Amino acid sequence: MTMGIGLLTLSDALSKYLLEHDPVGQVLCLRQAAALLFLLPYAWATSGLRSLRPVNYRGQALRAALFVTGVVLVLPSLHNLPLAFVTMVLFSSPLFVALLSAPVLQERVTTRQWIAVAAGFVGIMLIVQPAGGAYAWIALLPVACAMMNATRDVVTRLLSRTETSLSMLFWSGLVTLFAGLATLPFGWNAVGLEGALWYLAAGLTNAGAHFLVIEAFRLGNAAVVAPFRYSGLLWAMLLGFAVWGDVPTASTLGGAAIVICAGIYMLRKT
Repeated sequence: MTMGIGLLTLSDALSKYLLEHDPVGQVLCLRQAAALLFLLPYAWATSGLRSLRPVNYRGQALRAALFVTGVVLVLPSLHNLPLAFVTMVLFSSPLFVALLSAPVLQERVTTRQWIAVAAGFVGIMLIVQPAGGAYAWIALLPVACAMMNATRDVVTRLLSRTETSLSMLFWSGLVTLFAGLATLPFGWNAVGLEGALWYLAAGLTNAGAHFLVIEAFRLGNAAVVAPFRYSGLLWAMLLGFAVWGDVPTASTLGGAAIVICAGIYMLRKT
């Protein structure tokens, strides 16, 4: 999970850079196409293309829909908001996972964990509240994305009983590619050699990130594994400052600290 979140933060930074030049639909499609360029040879060389065959078609379709929705929400967030801000808000995803773990996965969530979840949401409010005036409704997009990601993670946990990680990654990625391709009539920009290299880098880091996250949820208890997403905060702050000069406010950092402490407490009490 830690490695996956590191790559995902880098992928988000690359996507934010690409969105400065290209429309959302184009970034959505070409980044995913680049990811599949790495995924398919890897699947063929390791477990064979048969590992991509779905077993639970409805579950795969649901995960793909949640995956696409989350990406559609996060790309405009990255384009309009600082990278560290989006990353901090997305930290609420493990809290939603914990909420869903008990009723959906039948995993035990203790009273201490529920307290940690409540504290975490207080932290999220501190992060989002100061952005209300500066970013208006756009600040709510990463919150909605966090909800979608949490639901997707729970579905991933259920699907891991019958589906391979590569299969889930492939079908969700393929649906995302076609969703982005549907925006082609609205106008795309020409992509040169340099742009193609940026897309390849974004695709490689994105595919690697989601594969590692899927594996994490396959091997570990969802409420335990999810808090390791918080490791992305340092990378997001460093990349945001180095590339765009973004400096989080004291209130935002305070909210993030509460969320991280809640997650660590929830982890230790599991």
